Amino acid sequence: MRTYLAILLWASGCLAVDAMVFFRGSAGTGLKDMVGQNGNHGVPLRRAKRGWMWNQFYLQEEYTGTDNQYVGKLHSDMDREDGNVRYVLSGDGAGTVFVIDENSGDLHVTRSLDRETKATYTLKAQAVNRVTGRPLEPETEFIVKIHDVNDNEPRFPKEVYMATVPERSNAGTSVIRVMAEDADDEMFGLAAKLVYSISQGHPYFSVEPSTGIIRTALGPDEMDRERREHYQVVIEAKDMGGQRGGLTGSTVVNISLTDVNDNPPRFINRIYQFNVAESAEVGAPIGRIRAVDPDIGKNAEMDFTIVGGEGQDVFDITTDKITQEGILAVKKPLDYEKKKSYDLHIQVQNPQLDVRFLALGTKDTAMVRVTVDDVDEPPVFDRFSYIMEVKENAPVGTAVSSVSAMDPDIKEQSFFRYSIDRRTDPDRLFNVHAGNGSIFLLKTLDREESAWHNISVIAAEFNNPQQTSRVPVYIRVLDVNDNAPKLASFHETFVCDNAKPGQKIHTITAEDADDPIGGHRFLFTLALEGSVKPNFTLKDNQNNTASLFTRRAGYGRLQQSAFLVPVVISDGEYPMLSSTGTLTVRVCACTRDGNMEMCSAEPLSSSAGLSTGALVAILLCVIILLLIVVLFAALKRQKKKEPLIISKEDVRDNVVSYNDEGGGEEDTQAFDIGALRHPEVMEDGGKQRRDILPPETLYPPPPLRRVPPHTPTSRNNADVRDFINQRVQENDSNPTAPPYDSLATYAYEGNGSVAESLSSLGTASSEGEQDYNYLSEWGPRFRKLADMYGGEDSDRDS
Repeated sequence: MRTYLAILLWASGCLAVDAMVFFRGSAGTGLKDMVGQNGNHGVPLRRAKRGWMWNQFYLQEEYTGTDNQYVGKLHSDMDREDGNVRYVLSGDGAGTVFVIDENSGDLHVTRSLDRETKATYTLKAQAVNRVTGRPLEPETEFIVKIHDVNDNEPRFPKEVYMATVPERSNAGTSVIRVMAEDADDEMFGLAAKLVYSISQGHPYFSVEPSTGIIRTALGPDEMDRERREHYQVVIEAKDMGGQRGGLTGSTVVNISLTDVNDNPPRFINRIYQFNVAESAEVGAPIGRIRAVDPDIGKNAEMDFTIVGGEGQDVFDITTDKITQEGILAVKKPLDYEKKKSYDLHIQVQNPQLDVRFLALGTKDTAMVRVTVDDVDEPPVFDRFSYIMEVKENAPVGTAVSSVSAMDPDIKEQSFFRYSIDRRTDPDRLFNVHAGNGSIFLLKTLDREESAWHNISVIAAEFNNPQQTSRVPVYIRVLDVNDNAPKLASFHETFVCDNAKPGQKIHTITAEDADDPIGGHRFLFTLALEGSVKPNFTLKDNQNNTASLFTRRAGYGRLQQSAFLVPVVISDGEYPMLSSTGTLTVRVCACTRDGNMEMCSAEPLSSSAGLSTGALVAILLCVIILLLIVVLFAALKRQKKKEPLIISKEDVRDNVVSYNDEGGGEEDTQAFDIGALRHPEVMEDGGKQRRDILPPETLYPPPPLRRVPPHTPTSRNNADVRDFINQRVQENDSNPTAPPYDSLATYAYEGNGSVAESLSSLGTASSEGEQDYNYLSEWGPRFRKLADMYGGEDSDRDS
């Protein structure tokens, strides 16, 4: 009915517009006369009044007729209907969407219009002279508005919506809001007024008709995720306020219930049974205990604990974070012989609880029975470690102590074999009796070398040698008095040459490798050889030290530069042992205040043995003797190797051979015949020849003899005779001098010369004839030599 009423109103409006358009009135807008001349006729122009009283048209969309839809009629007062006026249209859609009859001014639309595409059109119309084309009046603007019809159904932005709501929510809990859109004009009629309804999803959800908000429709007990988790809801939107004839659009909303912790975990079984070997190590898992929780995520996490039973301190249970299972493990070592089974009470609950559902329960309990299985166990020593003692002077074979092991198994008792781990006793100082575990010595011990010995003893079953165990044994070596005390260190001190009697010069300390229980007690005395006419006195301080005092005044450095003081040191143990140490006291020059200024360059050692300097001197003497022996051996070998005359080829003209090459031109000390003519040389007895031993000789040279003046000889001959006699006596009395004075010999320098010997001795001794013609080939000089030797031969032959 409303639709028909709207059409009737629209038709009435169109007729009124037409009537107004055709109405001609004088109620203008105060038009004035136009001032000016017409160029063609000379008639002054006047401004005409407008004849359009209406500037807006209405047109309904979605026209379905076959002819062009009539919009209205345009007419001007200047139109005398004589055909001189032409109507012109411009603006939105002019000529295409809208057309005007240029003669009558009728306005039509050429197509069906869609308000949702374009709701208004702005057009301009003008009346012009058909002949001249000049406008007869100003251009007029008008608007064509499109009336809406319900031609668009509601549309949702999404075809499918996803939403969630916690399970066990109260009725009316908001889930999601969905809103549709309608392209029709909401200001005109009810074409865009939407109403929402739910077509699928009853009775779980509802929707508000005006807002599109979806809410839960059932109570908490009905909305249980564990029974149903997903729901599909269809929402419809209808325009025209939901009245009949309205258009409808729909969308799908998938709603999921989110989990809440409304279910406690439950054990699958009431009793669980496990077996574990008594040899299981601490931390070894025994088994897994499973419980179920219909919740998911964090709400399904479980916490297992042992709340009662006999083995709360023996076993432990943890939760596997991935599978949410309880893992039962060994917490302490098990012993089948002590306890064969355990009963435990296990509890499981969620670590995160929801206070809204505490009344539904939060935990569950079950019983776990653990049975311990017997295994063949290794031997067990009666102690975790052994500490033994033995004296260091104990003979080989002495029993130190013993170890003992037992079989922990009840079913079968085994015998053991004891041994020592040789990696802990590499020197093989100890051994153990294989049957009774008695430990005895294989070698004597020395506490001063090692006061403790740590070894490991192994016990193995006879029937099953793989079953072994070991125990540490700590053996302490007890001390006996087998080391004599001695001076604590190298002792050397000094005494001033101006020292006074009774002056303390040094404090003596001692050391002992032994370690008596009550501590050391040393006694100090002077040795017997040092107590005879002693230069010093010794006082025992009764605190393991002694003080050395001067006995007299004045110690001359030139008379004696050092004193050796022997000190006897004894210990207070049984048997008493003692030793003698030597203290070296050097005599030093001191000031009046007792400050040392100078001592001897070479300090003496406190020991009675040789000093370092003496040892070095002895070593140097040995080296020199060895060098002399090697030198004599080399000279003897050289004399054997190089004789004076080796072969016939080496026959010399002169029978005297020289093996001393002398000093050359620089040898100014050699024998000079000129010295025989200068008697003053005899007075200089300090000069020595270089060919004799220069240092002191075994026998001193005899004094020079003077020739009496009455000797019937010339002075020169007497001086020469005395000089020669003196030299002869010197050489006769010196066994190291050569047997001749100035005779120089030259050793044979070897063979290998291409030229043969030219000695006449060799030539005379040869039995064959010599041919010297080859000398002619060496040159003119040798040619004369060849003639000489050849001539002599010829003469000799004749």
